[in-house]
Amino acid sequence: MRIVVITQDEPFYLSDNLQYLIEKLPKHSTIVGCVVTDVSPFGKKETFLQKAYKTYSIFGLKFFLHYSKKFLFSKLSPSGNVSSILERFDIQKITLDEPINSNNSVQLIRSYNPDLLISILGNQIFKEPIINLAPLGCINLHTALLPKYRGLMPTFWVLKNNEKLTGVSVFYVDEGIDSGPIIVQECVEIGNKTQEELIKHTKKLGMVAIIKA
Repeated sequence: MRIVVITQDEPFYLSDNLQYLIEKLPKHSTIVGCVVTDVSPFGKKETFLQKAYKTYSIFGLKFFLHYSKKFLFSKLSPSGNVSSILERFDIQKITLDEPINSNNSVQLIRSYNPDLLISILGNQIFKEPIINLAPLGCINLHTALLPKYRGLMPTFWVLKNNEKLTGVSVFYVDEGIDSGPIIVQECVEIGNKTQEELIKHTKKLGMVAIIKA
């Protein structure tokens, strides 16, 4: 099975988990390409200062300082970023010059003849040409128990709302926001986990769920 992954150049947790997914995929499955878009945590293109200000405004000073430090460290030590993982496993990095739903982007992804598309940290809403491009469809990972906590930053919101359980969901992508048919869900007890511990746990569990799907 030929797989194209669609993700963004997230500097915090993605590279380790992408490596785990590559290593644990069944032998009949091969990632033939990986679309890597610019980091866009709020789902649209913004300047660096706009992203920084919005992060501070929504999540507060402590969150902002913590992830600013991690971001700077990732830039100083790029050996563990997404591009380096793809290079290590000889997987083609696919760079799009236009939005993912444009004709040129669709044709470029189609040229890899994927049987399945897997979206991990996708930051654009997919439309019909992409959704129906691969014979086995397009699946997405969301780090919450859908249909609750659709949208961005679900781990932050489950902690803010004092939930006792969270989890991960893998589902078929439709044109809505995290609204497609669910394939696999895994639950996690939050307990006394910090936000960072919970993010790390659900990101890794998400890779396991993708493999199950």
